[in-house]
Amino acid sequence: MADWATISALATAGGTLVLAAATFASVRSANRSARLAQRSLELGLRPLLMPSRLEDAAQKIQWGDAHWAHVEGGRASVEVADGNIYLAMSVRNPGTGVAVLQAWQAEPLEVATAGGPRPDLDRFRSQVRDLYIPAGDIGFWQAAIRDPNDAAYPGVLQAIERRQPLMVDVLYGDHESGRRIITRFTVSPAKESEWLCAVVRHWNLDQRDG
Repeated sequence: MADWATISALATAGGTLVLAAATFASVRSANRSARLAQRSLELGLRPLLMPSRLEDAAQKIQWGDAHWAHVEGGRASVEVADGNIYLAMSVRNPGTGVAVLQAWQAEPLEVATAGGPRPDLDRFRSQVRDLYIPAGDIGFWQAAIRDPNDAAYPGVLQAIERRQPLMVDVLYGDHESGRRIITRFTVSPAKESEWLCAVVRHWNLDQRDG
């Protein structure tokens, strides 16, 4: 004779197991969907710095000590005035997120291989103020080296005086998530006092797999 109590208990246990498995699968699917949605959102907010185009509008840039520079599209400003080194580049953000420029480093191109490994973050110096480059628009990067005892000062000054190329690494993130990117630029002398900028490569510091 069938033990209906046992059968009922087994059926209940089986149903519970099936429900648990279905719930687990549903949760996994929901988590995966959430991760994909987050990934899509992050990709949609990602900025990317490039030199502006040669035909882009010129920009007038001011430093905190009232020094001014006039930078044409696709070009850089490299100047030494009153012992201070002033650097600036006209840049463009073809990405889909607002770029917030946070830190930088500069050195003569002959000192480092442009296509070398990712630069050490400890070598970066913070921007005096955040610089914002809107998505799909142009803007500028600027910096200054004023202390002759600064480790970067002699090499950068010599490169400028000899009209030799410079390498500039710019650290930035998107306005929302703060995911960080480093873009390496070269700044090379052209005709007369003109300097042109170009991109060598990009590093995504917070890239996640999956």
